[in-house]
Amino acid sequence: MGSVRKASAWLGLVEDNDDRYYDDEYTEGAAESGEAWVTDPRVRVASESAEEQGRRIATVTPDGFRDARGIGELFREGVPVIVNLTSMDAGDAKRVVDFAAGLTFGLRGSIERVATRVFLLTPADTQIVSGEAAGRQTGGFFNQS
Repeated sequence: MGSVRKASAWLGLVEDNDDRYYDDEYTEGAAESGEAWVTDPRVRVASESAEEQGRRIATVTPDGFRDARGIGELFREGVPVIVNLTSMDAGDAKRVVDFAAGLTFGLRGSIERVATRVFLLTPADTQIVSGEAAGRQTGGFFNQS
């Protein structure tokens, strides 16, 4: 197939009749054998592995105060929750922040402002590591001793 024909087929202007890339024996052999695709047992879906190890973080963007219950249920399960209040009006957002502050206080967690109207709620057994490197000198990157 010429390059002009390939470009035309790619653009959908002509029908692509180039069958040399299809292997009928391969597709027929897989269908006849009845074997299902088997995944390597060492490969795990990230969400399953994360759930088993307790490494989950929930992100919630509530529409109103009625969504606060979902935040509370996730937090009670021990899941850190990122609450994004940017799409809420100021009154409801303040109520959700008050609810989240009471929730974290009652369950001995912590609440931290991540950005404007975005908060991180962490359970008591979760450690927050700041972006600053431990033991870093304040002189800057090029000021090395």
